[in-house]
Amino acid sequence: MAKRGGFPGAMPGNMNNLMKQAQKMQRQMEETTKTLEDKAYTATSGGGAVSVTVSGKKEVTSVKLSQEVVDPEDIEMLEDLIMAATNEAFRQMEEENSSAMAKLTGGLGGGLGGGFPF
Repeated sequence: MAKRGGFPGAMPGNMNNLMKQAQKMQRQMEETTKTLEDKAYTATSGGGAVSVTVSGKKEVTSVKLSQEVVDPEDIEMLEDLIMAATNEAFRQMEEENSSAMAKLTGGLGGGLGGGFPF
C-alpha cells in the first residue's frame, strides 16, 4: 500500500501546522522589523557634550554638539567623541534588534542555518 505524501512516520497535517507556524513567525518578524526601523536610539559621549541619534534603519539622524566641545585646536577629540557616541547608539539599536528577534524565534536564529540541524 502506497503512503500518502508527507514524510515517512510523520503524522498527516504536521507539515501544514509547521508551515502555518513558519508563516505566522515570518509575519511577526516583518512587523517587529518595521517597528524597530521606526525607532530612534540616542547616545552621548564626553559627559553629554556630544549626542548622536540613529534610526533603526542604521542612519545617523542627528548630531548635537555642546559649544564647549568645539575646539579648533583639538579636532581629534571632537572626532573621537562623535565616533564614540555613534558607535554606542548603533550598539543600542543592534542589541534591541537582537533581543526582539530572539523573542520571536525562541533562540533559533544565529546566522545561516538558523540553528536547525540540517
